[in-house]
Amino acid sequence: MEEQTKKIKLSAEELLNRYAQGERDFRNVNLSGENLRLTNLSHADLRGADLRNADLSLANISNTNLAGADLRGADLRGANLEDTYFDGANLNDAKISIGTMSFKILEI
Repeated sequence: MEEQTKKIKLSAEELLNRYAQGERDFRNVNLSGENLRLTNLSHADLRGADLRNADLSLANISNTNLAGADLRGADLRGANLEDTYFDGANLNDAKISIGTMSFKILEI
C-alpha cells in the first residue's frame, strides 16, 4: 500500500519535457522547491502532487487538477488559476494574488 502513495521526484526540466511530449498525468509527483515560474501546465493532472515551496508565479495552470496537492509555501502570484481545481489542496502559507491584490493564505 505504501508503494502506491510514494511520490516520484521530478525536476522542473523533466516535468516540462514530458509535458511538451503530450503527457498530462503527473499525479503524486514530488516537485517541491522546483522553479516552474512562467511555465504552461494547463490541463495537467497534479492530484496529490507535492508542490511545497515551488515557484509557480506567472505560470499557466488553468484547467489543472490540484486536488489534494500540497502547496504549502508555494508562490502562485500572477498565475493563471482559471478553472483550476483545488479541492482538498493544502494552501497554507501559499502566496496568491488576485488582480492587483496579493495575499498569503495562513494556517487557521
